[in-house]
Amino acid sequence: MVGSKASSPLIKLILLSVGLFLFIFPFLLLIVNSFKENREITSSPLSLPTGFSLVNYQSAFEKMNYLAAFSNSLIITVLSVLIISLFASMTAHYFVRNNTKFNQYTFLIMVASMIIPFQAIMIPLVKIYGSLGMLDSKFSLVYMYLGFGSSLAIFIYHGFVKSIPAELEEAAMIDGCTRTQTFFRIVFPVLTPTTVTIAILNVLWIWNDFLLPSLVLVAPDERTLPLSTFYFYGTYSVDYGPMMAGLMLTILPVLIVYLFAQKYIIKGVMQGSIK
Repeated sequence: MVGSKASSPLIKLILLSVGLFLFIFPFLLLIVNSFKENREITSSPLSLPTGFSLVNYQSAFEKMNYLAAFSNSLIITVLSVLIISLFASMTAHYFVRNNTKFNQYTFLIMVASMIIPFQAIMIPLVKIYGSLGMLDSKFSLVYMYLGFGSSLAIFIYHGFVKSIPAELEEAAMIDGCTRTQTFFRIVFPVLTPTTVTIAILNVLWIWNDFLLPSLVLVAPDERTLPLSTFYFYGTYSVDYGPMMAGLMLTILPVLIVYLFAQKYIIKGVMQGSIK
């Protein structure tokens, strides 16, 4: 009995270690192959590189037009995250403080919309906005991200706003604040942990998104980093080495952000869901 209890943590550790290895194995494979030539990758993708060279990274940086693609991704991600956080927090606050039947049904419809897969509406989406001349624009993409990202953000904000005492807002309004001033001076600062969580989740999603930008952004100078990796696909061949390096350059910025901010994700989600 004692032996089984002692071996239980060891079994858990082994299973977790195996799961961790399986999870990070594709990432390790990407790093290793980003330093190889094409023939090395195709002949032995699991082996270590014979030499250490940054040629693939130099080629990827030039062929992807990295600085332009990086600026496009940065503009789209920052604008989308700021707008989603602002409008979703205001909407959730309005739903909580004005708990009418109409607002309840509207909130339920927004939450239910999260189960609709994007693939089910992408063709009508492109057709409608294409007929309006709203494609091939970063700002049209930001507008679409606002629509697709607001539901989850409102759902998370809604749970956290309920934990804020209404007396705080009433006291601020007695002191002369308008509703808008009360929200931005009292409510929104209290929502900071949830805002950080929503911002991180949306950064991870928008920065790495490929499907929606591939439908909206057509011109080469409008492409984001994930779209720029297609420069390495030819008609009959693929430049695997530069492509692997390009993927590393694409995910590296958001990976750094995630490593420094991962604790806020768990903290904010737990606060928003439990409260």
